[in-house]
Amino acid sequence: MALGLDGIAFTEHNSFAASDPVERLKEKYGGRILILRGVEYSSSDGHILLFGIDERVVSALGRYAPASEVIRAAREANGAAIAAHPFREWALFRSDLSTFDFTAIEAFNGHNNDEENRQALVTAESLGMPTTGGSDSHSPEEVGACCTVFPGPVTEDNFIETLSLGGYCGMYRKQLP
Repeated sequence: MALGLDGIAFTEHNSFAASDPVERLKEKYGGRILILRGVEYSSSDGHILLFGIDERVVSALGRYAPASEVIRAAREANGAAIAAHPFREWALFRSDLSTFDFTAIEAFNGHNNDEENRQALVTAESLGMPTTGGSDSHSPEEVGACCTVFPGPVTEDNFIETLSLGGYCGMYRKQLP
């Protein structure tokens, strides 16, 4: 809240249940900041941020399912699938992003270098896709390096619909006024 963020999303690797402790944060801070839960799923093609799903979806996918299957499962659950840091050198997305029906592309990632983020942004723009920004933080001091700016209010109830509609963009938080 001291960073001026309106919300924060927790996406643990390959497990929705791993973020169960976030529910306590929702109870404590829920009226002051939007707190969302998702999963950073490791597909056989690359990492995918999933929102609007639960542990049953993740369990049914198993380990390293193809990106097309992951996206289909998210859509069937009325969720969203975002290509996570697709140009990070050590976690490069192994397939052409244009072949997938992603909701968005994460073009601003706090753990990427500027070139990796630039490649994601150029790709998203060439595909006409919205972009997101995320800190990818593994410690409190990393929170808020990158963010997503939405055109209107976002709630837990309208988050997936808001992602589906587009009109938002990722950026470095230092770019905010």
